[in-house]
Amino acid sequence: MFTGILNEGMNSLTFMEGAICTLTSLLLGAWIAIVYAIQGNSSKQFRISLVLLPGLVQLVIMMVNGNLGTGVAALGAFSLVRFRSVPGSSREIVFIFFAMAIGLASGMGYLSFACFISFVIGLATLLLYKLPFGNIPTTKKDLHITIPENLDYTQIFDDIFARYLKQVELIKVKTINLGSMFEVYYQVTLKDVHEEKAMIDAIRCRNGNLSVVVSRRQVISDEL
Repeated sequence: MFTGILNEGMNSLTFMEGAICTLTSLLLGAWIAIVYAIQGNSSKQFRISLVLLPGLVQLVIMMVNGNLGTGVAALGAFSLVRFRSVPGSSREIVFIFFAMAIGLASGMGYLSFACFISFVIGLATLLLYKLPFGNIPTTKKDLHITIPENLDYTQIFDDIFARYLKQVELIKVKTINLGSMFEVYYQVTLKDVHEEKAMIDAIRCRNGNLSVVVSRRQVISDEL
């Protein structure tokens, strides 16, 4: 059973209790920053923010004497700063909430619970990023083809697509060079990844050796 180290009601707070809670928050914040950094590129400023955020949330909770309603209202006011900053990715938002949750638990004095949750969520995060969970199969690609304006993009590549692709979907068409050319965007699924070059060569013969780009399937957006 998880128990808190603070006096019931938090009407009084000793120096030792405050120091233990603050040190725990900073250490757990450092653990969260390490887990975040392992997943890929990250800025030093954001890692430092993750270290400090649990301690700041803990301070707010302690200053409102453990009143969750008042604490959440105060943190909600602080969160307005987000609307003055550049939107973050879903991964950044998740880790910000992770750090805030740990700060909330520490501010209430439930240090053992904060440590347990930090360890479990951190390991789960590392495991999920190592596993192929959520990965897009390598056979799914984005295909961008440049063609002259005199070619009918709706049918010109049908036989090539039937030979090399299991699935093809036209996403958009854009004119370039003052309307003298089209850029056609497809999302495709290859029958065999080893025949990708053969497909590109066949398309180049059909579009007059203009640009053909095959790239990894892009996620529309991971911003929240």
